[in-house]
Amino acid sequence: MSAERVTAQYNEEFRTPGSELPTVAQHVKDFSTLAPWHGEYLARPLFVAEREIREFSDDLKHLVDILFSLPDRMFGGDLDAFRSVLGISDGRWEAIRQFGDLLPPYFGRADMYHDGTSFKLLETNLGSESGGWGLASEMSQAAMEVDAFAGFARRNRLCYVHPIRAVVEALRRFGARVAPGREPVVAMLEWRGGLRDYGELWLNFQSALRSAGFDILLAEVSDVHERGGALYLGDTKIDVVYRAFVPDQIAEEPDGWDLVAPLLRAHRAGGTLMWTPLSTNMFANKACMALLSDPAWRRTLSEDECRLIDRVLPWTRLINTDVLKTDTDLVDECRERREQLILKVNARGGGVGVVVGWETDDATWRRALEDYAAEGYVVQQRVVPRTELVVDPVSGETEEWQAAYGMFYTPDGCAGAYAKVVPAGSGGIISIAAHAKARSAAVFHQSELPAWGEVPAVGELPASAAK
Repeated sequence: MSAERVTAQYNEEFRTPGSELPTVAQHVKDFSTLAPWHGEYLARPLFVAEREIREFSDDLKHLVDILFSLPDRMFGGDLDAFRSVLGISDGRWEAIRQFGDLLPPYFGRADMYHDGTSFKLLETNLGSESGGWGLASEMSQAAMEVDAFAGFARRNRLCYVHPIRAVVEALRRFGARVAPGREPVVAMLEWRGGLRDYGELWLNFQSALRSAGFDILLAEVSDVHERGGALYLGDTKIDVVYRAFVPDQIAEEPDGWDLVAPLLRAHRAGGTLMWTPLSTNMFANKACMALLSDPAWRRTLSEDECRLIDRVLPWTRLINTDVLKTDTDLVDECRERREQLILKVNARGGGVGVVVGWETDDATWRRALEDYAAEGYVVQQRVVPRTELVVDPVSGETEEWQAAYGMFYTPDGCAGAYAKVVPAGSGGIISIAAHAKARSAAVFHQSELPAWGEVPAVGELPASAAK
């Protein structure tokens, strides 16, 4: 049975008088580890085929490997030339270089749409600052505690990977470098004021980790100090910093370097390690996607690599002041194809600076193409998400929603997924922050029919099972 047929079956059972499926969203909302998060949840989980998740995960791993090779393959190892093309400012580059560790681990959250045929990658979101791990883990776990849903999952071979358990495995392995034979002391460090702005999300993250048997401290960079080559929070020595701040914050605040000086000293002395290094921002820079997509840049890539990239990454092109002056054909194409394109500023996240071509008039679009050039941006082919049919538990009406899927990954591979959803047609950016009606949703994948004599996997899978 396809994921679409699983959805149809779920919606049919959802409408059945006396069904407990309409209670799933409320049970998720009341789940203890989700209590810190005050967002809303979709009336049902989303379903995808295990084969699709597995194939996309494999492609993503290879694509990120190619990303990591770009400085050598396209720029002969000249990191200054690489960062210049990416539009990384001197201040941000200084922050990246001061903390060293230029090759980051494979860790983050890939954002993608399903266009009705396959998943398409929108952003790689490399780095520990990417959120949602706790939401994804606990929504799926909570849904499985509802007997009606657990029964539906068994009948339809629905599984999920618990992202938080994958984080625990990664942190324990990493922390063993400075804490052999014992549990490492890990502190999640936000920027000054970060816990005020993102506290709900990180408290959910902390709660989910503790539920998985792993403790983590929450603090801001201004709360810690260095002593004897290690970082401390009060009298507690920190073995690993789980980084939630970015190079821009160091470079752009007047006392940014003063705030991170204790961490920098501890990092250089080796008494406290940082997960993940600031170089993740270099490889997560949106211009990297243009380098992969544009034939003018990827002459050093093999035919198989180009086919892989074209399979998962929409048409993406880099625009900066040089391109604006020299490549008039590309600029003219971007102007003419406004309704098919979206503009994303290279070094910004969270939807900041995004201009949606099909929601913008010609004059505004032309100004945006010119005004953002100094900062550097990409234009990317529009991907129309497929429609997700959801039954409203109050009215009983079938509603159309659209989803942005987030697939988590660690050095062990795919670490599960979740989704942010908005009513279909309510805007070109699917974001919890930008939509009053936005919801979060658990994502379950349907296992393929087992071989003869095998027992189908149902419920939670270890992260390694999704490789």
